[in-house]
Amino acid sequence: MMNDGMLSQDEIDALLRGMDSRDRAPALHDIFTPLEQDALGEIGNISFGSSATALSMLLNQKVEITTPNVSVIERTRIADEFPRPYVAIQVNYTEGFHGINLLVIEQRDAAIIADLMLGGDGTAPDSALGEIQLSAVQEAMNQMMGSAATSMSTVFGKRVDISLPTIHLLDLSEGKGLEYLPDEDFLIKVSFRLKIGTLIDSNIMQLLPVDFAKELVTYLLGAAEGGEENRPELPAGAPLSVET
Repeated sequence: MMNDGMLSQDEIDALLRGMDSRDRAPALHDIFTPLEQDALGEIGNISFGSSATALSMLLNQKVEITTPNVSVIERTRIADEFPRPYVAIQVNYTEGFHGINLLVIEQRDAAIIADLMLGGDGTAPDSALGEIQLSAVQEAMNQMMGSAATSMSTVFGKRVDISLPTIHLLDLSEGKGLEYLPDEDFLIKVSFRLKIGTLIDSNIMQLLPVDFAKELVTYLLGAAEGGEENRPELPAGAPLSVET
């Protein structure tokens, strides 16, 4: 039964199982209450705030990440969401939570980050992204996500650990890399605007399975049965700018 116009978790699961490619994706408000939407955005905001600091120090550049936009995307139409070549960094949560977080950036942005990591000025990156460049991007993302996990530990009040990130090339319009995405019909996309000096002004995106995103916000808000009390209060979201 629906409660105050919201779907229960059982109804959400049934909805996600029962929809096929001819049906529309569920709207965000079908899955999350307004408070849960805010909480999900703030989790991303807090995580990427610390990530921006780590990236700024690594690249010796001003890094700005805006407040996030949260949406639901359908796996069968994911090529429309990612029409250009991208680089995906996969992180598995191994302690505190268990789930997959996929960080997606455009391939040209990854090339700029790799060039900066390797001592260049970012103005003439090697767009081929060979093994050395991919390793450089992987290390940058490792530092970012490690910093994010530390912040999450503080916010959630428990230890949060992640695996070493793995990196994949995606060209979904050509059908390449789909196997690296979470095996879910629908995914939560948390999108940020990323600015690095004058070199990058683009989007950086998180892809989360719906159940994992729901687990995060439920735990944070203390709504789960037997959840701990006195969780930290969420700060107001704001654009983040870090300069070294």
